[in-house]
Amino acid sequence: MDKLATIWSFVGKHKYWITIAVFLLIIGFLDENSWVRRAAYQREINQLKKEIEKYRSEYEESTKRLDELTANPEAIERIAREKYLMKKPNEDIYVFEED
Repeated sequence: MDKLATIWSFVGKHKYWITIAVFLLIIGFLDENSWVRRAAYQREINQLKKEIEKYRSEYEESTKRLDELTANPEAIERIAREKYLMKKPNEDIYVFEED
């Protein structure tokens, strides 16, 4: 019984600090919108923004290439020769590989 009275007097003296500590524990770690989860969500958002920017730049580059291909028939020939190693009937192709 003496321990219970000691605990009760401690709680009575420090009730505001205990309340603040419990509040910070709930808000910081246990709640659905805790600071820990918010930080993880913010990291994920930043990562996704970087991916969006990467794909946007790839899209713009692909669009430029497509516009070039539709407007310039010589570009089609150049890409066919470089990328797919196509050749004219009387030509020889030499491929150099870099280390």
